[in-house]
Amino acid sequence: MHMAHHSALQAKHAGLDRRIAEEEQRPLPDQTVLHDLKKKKLRLKEAINAT
Repeated sequence: MHMAHHSALQAKHAGLDRRIAEEEQRPLPDQTVLHDLKKKKLRLKEAINAT
């Protein structure tokens, strides 16, 4: 169970990485969206490190 949870967090983290990269590639990236995505990514990283 612990490994499944950790793997799920890592998958979500990778998904946020992709979404951030996609947003940054837009001609006019939405800074609010980027800020929110990066905040979520940081929270996930903290959760991953806590497991």
